[in-house]
Amino acid sequence: MRFLGTYDHTLDDRGRVALPARYRSDFEDGGIITYLPEGCLALHDKATFTEQADEVAVKSAATLEGRRARRAFNPNSVPVELDRQGRILVPPRFRQLAGLNGAVVVVGRQECLEIWNPERWNEEMEASVAGSSAERDQG
Repeated sequence: MRFLGTYDHTLDDRGRVALPARYRSDFEDGGIITYLPEGCLALHDKATFTEQADEVAVKSAATLEGRRARRAFNPNSVPVELDRQGRILVPPRFRQLAGLNGAVVVVGRQECLEIWNPERWNEEMEASVAGSSAERDQG
């Protein structure tokens, strides 16, 4: 089983967020947070992060396209550790980029957990439902 579900959590004043208890064991050896263009954070375990990084590296670094793909992905990724209370520290830059302050939504996206600002998450859900409805109407 991979990551599923929607969980309401809180980012504390130090920038820490508790992971859903059922998934903490997946991050005992740490994880990697990546900022996504949708305005949220993805938390990968080390194995799935390596898979994602390998996909980004498909294009040769000898090409401009390959270098740009790496520049978009790697600088927006940072390792994190799980503390004894099952929390990770979200770096300030990532909190700012994702608009995280106070309440957050942790979402299972199969291969990773996503961390969202609740307002952005609601907007994303509305867009996802609208997109799914449009696809059904065309089919």
